[in-house]
Formats: sequence, structure tokens, C-alpha cells
Amino acid sequence: MKNIVIGYPANLIFKSSISKCSKFYYKTLLYKKNKKAYNSFVKYLIKEDKKTENKDKRNITRKKIINYVLNNHVTSKAEIAKELNLSMPTVLANVNDLLEKMVLEETGEYASTGGRKAKSIGINKSYCHAMGILITANHIEMVLVNLGDEIIKKDRIRLKFTAELSYCTEVAQKVKTFLEGELAKDTLLGIGVAIPGIIDQKERIVLKSHALGIENYSLRFLEQALEIPVYFENDANAAMLAEKKQKYPNAIYLSLNHTLGGAFCIDGKLFRGQNQKAGEFGHMILVPGGRKCYCGKSGCADAYCAASVLTQDNRQSLDAFMEKIESGDEKTLQTWNEYLDHLAVLISNLRMAYDMDIILGGDVGGVLSDYMIPLGEKVMAYNGFEHDVSYLKNCSYKKEASAVGAAKYFFTKHMVEL
Repeated sequence: MKNIVIGYPANLIFKSSISKCSKFYYKTLLYKKNKKAYNSFVKYLIKEDKKTENKDKRNITRKKIINYVLNNHVTSKAEIAKELNLSMPTVLANVNDLLEKMVLEETGEYASTGGRKAKSIGINKSYCHAMGILITANHIEMVLVNLGDEIIKKDRIRLKFTAELSYCTEVAQKVKTFLEGELAKDTLLGIGVAIPGIIDQKERIVLKSHALGIENYSLRFLEQALEIPVYFENDANAAMLAEKKQKYPNAIYLSLNHTLGGAFCIDGKLFRGQNQKAGEFGHMILVPGGRKCYCGKSGCADAYCAASVLTQDNRQSLDAFMEKIESGDEKTLQTWNEYLDHLAVLISNLRMAYDMDIILGGDVGGVLSDYMIPLGEKVMAYNGFEHDVSYLKNCSYKKEASAVGAAKYFFTKHMVEL
């Protein structure tokens, strides 16, 4: 229960800024000394509780409307009322206010059905922007995203990660250069930073990152160097956030990048686990006693299903590998089939464990859309409980998912605060 600021006597009970009494304590005090003041105080509390309740309801309604419009590019007031089961006066009041604030905009008119043409409305994509950064061992990837989740600018720069303070300064300089001349800079809400590792968001610490070779690394220096609001997130979690919650409220995200990561949402919210380690699918044992993983164990899924298996640990590009498949190179086809076999086992195990949609993301996820049939056949061979693989989904962003997802955090935060 929150403490309230009160004083005594009754006519001053809401003006003092000194007392730290709880509501319960003060009601007891008043009841013993002044029943009239007690009754007055109780009436005030009831009135304030109703105000808070009504405000909460309005905020929930507004959030529902904004989320609906965000996920439906073109809609109408009547459609919002119908789909969200809201009264038309409630929809009109909220939509008109959001139009006035320029969060929404009229995008045209629907075809006439006999009466006045209904106005179509959509999100004002240029209302605000956010920037996303993905930090890897050898590169930083930067994106500028508008409220419509569209990437309006992107860049990938080679920059080797080091734990030195100079690295933070270099990143800040790259960000400054990236944003130079951008009109969107004036409506920038903040920068989301995706990092391959386990992050303590409250303390701004990377607890451990095998990919970057760091442990208990403070992110405060980077935060200070960037000089605007910053949000830090695990790269796989960020990639999950890039997907639309309404489309995938319950889903697993397999991040098939140079290393294999993962995340999952339950009821539209990231599930992080007790120690921020939920979704570390890359370090589940896939082949007992198998290949050595970079984490030190043997047989991890990462050693069989990460993109590095196909790129020979970056000795060739993934694009070059896929070109060899297209040309029918026998050795490459064998590697690809073995890769799909192991990926099918991992997918089947995850489906059995979590019974939810599985989104195939990361670098490999971006090219799997052309190979869903052979992958699906292999998955079905390991899963005798289902008759199709409709739960397998392709990712929305083929390359920039982590950076986009980190940026989108600020849109969610800002919409709640409207």
C-alpha cells in the first residue's frame, strides 16, 4: 500500500508534506480522536479510489486502441468499436484525442455504402522514432525505426568489441554520425542496445557473454556516452520483441545467428526465468558427447544449429554457402541436409516442451523461407503427435531483428505514458 501525504486536523489532512502515515494508521488515528474527520477522510479515499480506477480504465482502453491501430495499418472508428467491444462514444473520445495529439492520422476514406463515407485512420508513423543497436564481437548494426515499425535508415559498421572505455566513446561517435542530418532526430525517444549475453537490466551489467568474452561488465559508461535514454536487452529477447505481440502472444523465437540464441513470450510478455537465462536453447544438449561448443560443453545445439556451422566459423559468408546450394554443390548439400536434420530435432524437442509457435529467426532464419517444406518433412519425422507444422513461422525481419526489437521498447513505453 502506498503512503499518502496527510496532516491533522481534518481540514488539513491532505496538505502536509511531512507525515508518512499509512492510510490505515491515519484512519485509526482519526477514528480515536475525531469521528467527523474520520468520516470525511473515508469519503475522500473512496472518491480518490474511483478517480484512480476510472483513470486506469481509460489508460487500458487507450492502450488497446493504439495497439489495435498499430497492428492494423488501416482501420475505422466503427471497426475499432466492433473489434475491441467498445462503445462508439468511448472510441470517438479516445480516437479524437489521439488525432489531436497527432498519434493517429486520417489516411483517407472508405468506399461509400450509401451514407457518409467513413474516414480511415492509421498510426502517424512519423510521430516518434527510436534507434536500435546490435553489438557483436566484430560489428555494430544500427537502425532508425518509425512508429510504424519501418526501418528508415540502417548501417552496419565493422568495430571490434573491447572492454575498454574507448569502445563506448567510439560507439557514441558512430551513433552521432549515423543521426547527422536526420529530421527524425528531433522525435527520437531513445536508443535500444541489443547485446549477446545475460543482462541485469536494473544494475546495467552484462553478467556473462561468451560471444563478447566479458563477465560482470558495466554498461553505465556506454549509457553515459550515448547521452540520451538507453535500454539494454539480450539480443535474442530483442529479436522476439521485434515480432508483433498480437500475432504471436505465445511463441518461441529461435535466433539462428553466428551463435544460437532463443527467447519466448507468454501472453505477450517475455519470459526471462529466475536468473535471466530462459531461452538459452543453444546450450541444450542435442548430441550427447558430440561436438565441442564454445561454452566448453560437448554436444550443445549451438554446435549443430548455429549459422557458424554453415559459414565454417565465418570462413565463408552465409550468402556464399546458399549460392553453392543453388548450384548443386554435393558437399554443401550434404552439410545443409545434416544441418536441417539437427535443426528438426531441436524444433521437435521445443515443440514438445512448450507447445507453441516457433519463429525461425536470425541469419539462417532469414533464408529458411525457401526451405520450409524439406525442413517440415524432417520435423514431422520426429514428431508423431501432430499432422502438420503450421506452428513453424518465418521471422518478420531477416537481418535487423535484434536492433529493431531493442528500439521498439521505447514505442511501448511511450504509448503507455500518453
